[in-house]
This record gives sequence, C-alpha cells and structure tokens, in this order.
Amino acid sequence: MNAENALRRRLLLTGAAAGLVAATTLPGTAHARDADVVEPDIDSTRTWGARPPGGTIRLLDHRPSRIVVHHTVSANTSDFSRARAHAHAHWVQDLHMDKNGWVDTGYHFLVSRGGWITEGRHGSLKALTGGTTFPLGTHTAGQNDYAVGIACEGAYHDGAVPPGAQWEVLVTLCAYTCSRYRVPSGQIYGHKDYGDTLCPGVVHDMLPRLRAEVAALLA
Repeated sequence: MNAENALRRRLLLTGAAAGLVAATTLPGTAHARDADVVEPDIDSTRTWGARPPGGTIRLLDHRPSRIVVHHTVSANTSDFSRARAHAHAHWVQDLHMDKNGWVDTGYHFLVSRGGWITEGRHGSLKALTGGTTFPLGTHTAGQNDYAVGIACEGAYHDGAVPPGAQWEVLVTLCAYTCSRYRVPSGQIYGHKDYGDTLCPGVVHDMLPRLRAEVAALLA
C-alpha cells in the first residue's frame, strides 16, 4: 500500500471512530444488519506469505454467533509498520504450528499495534466476505465451533494498553465481522470469559467500550 492509500485508510478509520460521538445506541443492544459498515483492509495469508496449513482445515457450514478477543503476548513494539504486522503474523503461525502442533494459526484474524489486519487461519477472509461459513479455529476451548477469534498484537496483562491505531482498527474489524455474520454487538467476549487465563489482559476491561463503539458503528 502506498503512502496515499495508507493515509486514506487512516482517515477512513478516524472518520468512522469520530461518528461514535453522535451515536445514541445503548451498549450491547445493536444487532448487525446490512448497513454501511466500513470494510477494513485485511492482508490475506497469501499477501503476508503464510506457510501452507499442516493439514485440512474444516470449514463450518454456519455463521459464528460471537467474537472472542485475545492478545498474543508478543513484544509491545513501537514498530507500527505493515512489515512488522507481517512478521508478527509469521511469528504467531510458527508458534501455533511448531510449538502447539496445530494445523495453522489458531486465530482467524490478527490486529497489529500499528493498525494493520492480517488473516490468521487460511480461508478466514474469504469466509468472512461470504458471511455464511467460517473455518474451525483453535483459539478458545469450547468456543471454536461458534466464535471468530481476533488477536491483538502485544502483551496487555501488566498495565500496557493498546495503541490508538490498534484500537480503532479492532473496533472496525469487529463491526465488519458483526455485520457480515449478523452477530449482535453484545456478543463480543474476551478469552478469559471462557477459561482460566489472563488473556486478553486489560483489553478485557475495555470490552464494554468495544461493544459500545461497535454498536454505534452498526446503528
């Protein structure tokens, strides 16, 4: 993406966030519908050069009913570049495949600290665009059949907070996901809602705000 397109992308997201000021929707009450929701830029697995999956990825023939937010417990880098987002996507995939023994990246999508979105599990972007299926993930025990997993680059369990660019794009990605899959804004959760984990750290405390801002974009 050239500098002009990058600037346009940032202005688009900033404008979407600014629209929240005038919203009157109560937090958690908005349901996704065919609305003018911003479609964010998402770098596909092909774009960032992902490894092929280590086996077959099951495509679920139904819509997910919720979103589960994570953090990747990677370094809280100040490198906000697209190249760094791609390097982070590689790091996560290698960790999940080589250490965890999973078939591919466990998350469906990753949001970098610089506000770049990368497709995690192969097939997630195509399925999201279609809005009727999604790949079985490996991100939250007991929820992988029902939830889209979105992970934020960084470690937020010890006082750090997401940078503004990351937060803006997380809101936009969640709103777009809710719109495509008809997921109510109130159905956005954190990993620790479903297990004994610190994930997603302080982002979990920010979930009411996330639901409210997503609801406003869907209203």
